[in-house]
Amino acid sequence: MCAMRLGVAVWLTDTGVRITDLATLVEEAGLESLFLTVHTHVPVSRRDLLQGDRPGEDARLLDQFTALGAAAACTSRLRLGTGICVVPQHDPIALAKQVATIDHISAGRFLFGVGAGWLVEELRNHGVEPRTRWALMEEQLLAMKAIWTSDEAEFHGRMVDFDPIWCWPKPVQVPHPPLLVGGDSPASLRLAALYGDAWAPVVLDDLEAFERGLAAWRRLRNDAGLLPGDVTVFGFGLDVARLERFAELGVTRIVVQVPVDEPGGLRRRLDDLVALAPA
Repeated sequence: MCAMRLGVAVWLTDTGVRITDLATLVEEAGLESLFLTVHTHVPVSRRDLLQGDRPGEDARLLDQFTALGAAAACTSRLRLGTGICVVPQHDPIALAKQVATIDHISAGRFLFGVGAGWLVEELRNHGVEPRTRWALMEEQLLAMKAIWTSDEAEFHGRMVDFDPIWCWPKPVQVPHPPLLVGGDSPASLRLAALYGDAWAPVVLDDLEAFERGLAAWRRLRNDAGLLPGDVTVFGFGLDVARLERFAELGVTRIVVQVPVDEPGGLRRRLDDLVALAPA
């Protein structure tokens, strides 16, 4: 068994609870973390429709970093994260500065959840070839780590290339905010094992699939000579039995989706989660 931290993830739009009210309520409830999801936009025509696809809501999502900056300003303990940031859709130099800035504003409370994305039309609208998004993200992560840890950073890869640059601020957290890498495909597991501080999959009902992915991720880290690392599970439901099973498997953080349509429903859901939380 291991100690676990409990957080929430929300689809934060312009029609629900305000970010400052949300962050204050989550912190007052005593939960560890708040994660915001993202789509920059929703293509009208989409080939891949996931179960529970919510195009109307996804199209209204607020920008993660802007909203988290507001959350940082009205909280003092709550950890704030992206759940997740689709890295291939960003310029790595600009993204490195955004990450360092939010870590600076929050006094070192930022958690950088990242992934390669799944919505191929959204990726293409950002100029990203979906088949190469994992290779691009690998170079972007390496480039950002160089920017965060070097006074004069440079990177020369096939997809990301820049000569020495000056870029401040550096993150408060050393060497950088924790990297929580999402996804359960072989390519995502490899990136999570080699470059992440934690694996951060979405787990719905299939715990067996999660356990297989967990074993593969741990095997990859062991083969690379790396320490075990943390596990953050993003889910949509939680009960005592599942909580106990996650603890047995060594999960270090559970992040549960909560509704943010109106404050009353949010408060009730937060109370339910606190009642489940391990001592």
